[in-house]
Amino acid sequence: MSTSKLEQLKSMTDVVADTGDIEAIAKYQPLDATTNPSLVYKAAQLEQYQELINAAVAATHSPQAAADYLAVSLGKEILKIIPGRISTEVDARLSFDRQATVSKAKQLIEQYAKFDVNPDRVLIKIASTWEGIQAARELEAEGIQCNLTLLFSFAQARACADAGVTLISPFVGRILDWYKQQNPDQDFNGANDPGVQSVSRIYNYYKQHGYGTIVMGASFRNTLEIEELAGCDRLTISPGLLESLSQDHSALERRLIDDHQNTLDKEPALSEAQFRFESNQDAMATEKLAEGIRNFILDQEKLEALLAQK
Repeated sequence: MSTSKLEQLKSMTDVVADTGDIEAIAKYQPLDATTNPSLVYKAAQLEQYQELINAAVAATHSPQAAADYLAVSLGKEILKIIPGRISTEVDARLSFDRQATVSKAKQLIEQYAKFDVNPDRVLIKIASTWEGIQAARELEAEGIQCNLTLLFSFAQARACADAGVTLISPFVGRILDWYKQQNPDQDFNGANDPGVQSVSRIYNYYKQHGYGTIVMGASFRNTLEIEELAGCDRLTISPGLLESLSQDHSALERRLIDDHQNTLDKEPALSEAQFRFESNQDAMATEKLAEGIRNFILDQEKLEALLAQK
């Protein structure tokens, strides 16, 4: 039998599992895994994770602390079956508080250390607000690696590169969602997908200017989006789409190629005023960032309510 598209993709891109489901991660054998409040909340409702939930509640004194403990416990279990790193998210309610984000990140790293997990195997996930990016700058300077998420705009990507963050998660599917809502009759398939175009632009900019920040496309709606980004540094993919790729044995063509690294000088860093102005000019990015933070907060609160009942 010919090689599956998933295996072909793994030969050109580091594949990451976008799930908190340990069984799914074991099945598809990704390099890394990412979680967020929505995925932790979803996992917390599954029978096989009740032992972790009970341990989190027993070890802490508040639903908020139990939620952090559970996210780290889940991360520790996932790290047993992947060779790379786990991304664990800072409480989205802190998205506009730089110092609180720094403090929470350090707490998460300390909790991992109590589970004998080396900090090198953890990425702290932070929303790509100006405050979040500046928190990541401070954390990276102290050796804590960060994954900047809810990234929808080129301004966010530039600011993250300026801050020297380890990895960014530019979203694809949520960008497509916005444009489809605005222009329902337009053809957004394949290379016409605005989410694909956004990630491709960021990837090429980083390589041209010699930025070391890893580009990890996220939030996919279909396998065509993934195929159009084959060759990206990393792609984080849900179990459903990983399964579709594993069942497809047709040829996969590499789309993104790093053949022009360091050809251009780095541009001056964006100031806060420039960042906020450029973000404000991008309606899609402004709306999707706000919506993403609100939804993560909603699922964080649902998770804490679930834990409070235990």
